Amino acid sequence: MEKTLAIVLGGGKGTRLFPLTKERAKPAVPFGGKYRLVDIPISNCINSDLKQIYILTQFNTASLHNHISNTYIFDVFTQGFVEILAAEQTFETTSWYEGTADAVRKNMNHFRGQHPDYYVILSGDQLYRMDIQDMIDNHIKSGAEVTIASTPVTRRDAEGLGIVQCDKSGKALSFLEKPAADMDISNLKFDQSLLEGVHNINPKEEFMASMGIYVFNAKAMEELLNNDFVDFGKEIIPDAITERHVNVYPFTGFWEDIGTIKSFFESNLDMASLTPKFNFYDEHSPIYTHRRHLPATKMNFCTISQSLAAEGSIITNASIVNSVIGIRTIIESGANLDSVYCMGATFYETESEKFKNIKTKLPNLGIGRGSMIKKSIIDVNARIGDGCRIGVDHRERKDGEYDNYWIVDGIIIIPKNGIIPAGTNI
Repeated sequence: MEKTLAIVLGGGKGTRLFPLTKERAKPAVPFGGKYRLVDIPISNCINSDLKQIYILTQFNTASLHNHISNTYIFDVFTQGFVEILAAEQTFETTSWYEGTADAVRKNMNHFRGQHPDYYVILSGDQLYRMDIQDMIDNHIKSGAEVTIASTPVTRRDAEGLGIVQCDKSGKALSFLEKPAADMDISNLKFDQSLLEGVHNINPKEEFMASMGIYVFNAKAMEELLNNDFVDFGKEIIPDAITERHVNVYPFTGFWEDIGTIKSFFESNLDMASLTPKFNFYDEHSPIYTHRRHLPATKMNFCTISQSLAAEGSIITNASIVNSVIGIRTIIESGANLDSVYCMGATFYETESEKFKNIKTKLPNLGIGRGSMIKKSIIDVNARIGDGCRIGVDHRERKDGEYDNYWIVDGIIIIPKNGIIPAGTNI
C-alpha cells in the first residue's frame, strides 16, 4: 500500500501577522473564535485520510506544542500522529530554517524513517477545504513527479501570486513569481478546457496561481532538494518545471491566503456574514480543534447581528454587530462592538481575583462597561476598561506601534495580555 506523509509549513517569524505572532508561532494564532490557523491544513489532511502529519516551525513554539499535544491524539490502531519539528542543532547543521525548502531538507532524516512513497506539502496560513486524496490520485494518474495545486485568478490577483503556465492536459510549462502589473503575461493564460465540466467559472480568471500546495514523489523530493535552494515557490518549483514532469491540479473551491493582518481580519469577520465564503458548517468535512468542555455562551438582554460567539462567553446588555467573539469572552453591560474580532480568554477570573483588580485599578478580563470598539482585533486575555472608545471617533490613525496597542492596515490591535485603562480613547 502506498504511503503519503503530510508536511505543514509553519512559516518563519510570521512578520506579516505581527503583533499577533509576537508571543506565538503563526500556526497557533487563534482563528474563527475557537480554532487555530494550523487546524485548517490538519483538518484537510484528516478528512482526506492522511493521518501522519508533520508541522515545521521554529519561532515561539510553546503554545503551538500545547495545542497540538492536547488536540490531535490518535488511537493506536490508526498509526496516526501530528508532530512538530522545530529547528534543531545537529552535527550536520546548526542554522535556522532558511526557507520552506530548507526546512524540509533539514528534516529529511526524520521523514525517511517513515518510508513514504509521496509527500504532500501544505501551507499553514490558508483558508480552504480540499480533498487532498483526490489531488494525490490525480498526481499518480498523470505520471507526474510533482503536482502543484493551482486556482484560477484574475490578472489583478496574479500580481501577488506565483503563476503557472500549463497546457490543456495540465502539464506545467513555466512559472512566474508575482508578475508586475505592467508586465505582459498573456502567454501564461491557461486553456479553459482544463476546467471542463466545472460550473460557475469566472471568465476573468484566466491565469492559474500556485496555492503553495504540492505533491512530490519521494525520490523526486530527495533529488530536487539536493542543492542549496531554500524556497519551494521561488526556486524548487521553477527548477522542477524545467527539468521534470510537473502537473497542475486545478482547484476551483474557495481559497484565501490569510497571512496578512488585513486578510486575517476580513476572513474572520466574513465568517459571521449571511453568506460566508468559507463554510464551517459542514459535518462531513469538519474543521477540528481542541475540545474545551465549556458551557454554552450566555447572552443577557443583548442585541446581536451577523456575529459569532464561541462557547463559554458571557455577554450582558451589549450591542454586537459584524463581529466574532472568542471563547470565554466576558462583555459587560452597555458595551458596543462593531467589526471586532475578540479572541477571548484562556481562563475565567475568580471573584477574589476581581476584588484584587479593584484595589490595583486593573480592568477585569474582557470588555468593560460602556466601552465602544470598532474595526479592531482584541487578542487573548486582553483587558479593556470601562468607558473606553477604540476605533470609534473620526480621527487620523497611522499604522505603527503605540504604548499598549498597534495599528496595522488601519486595524487597531490590542495585544495578548494587553491592558487598556478605563476611559482610554484610541
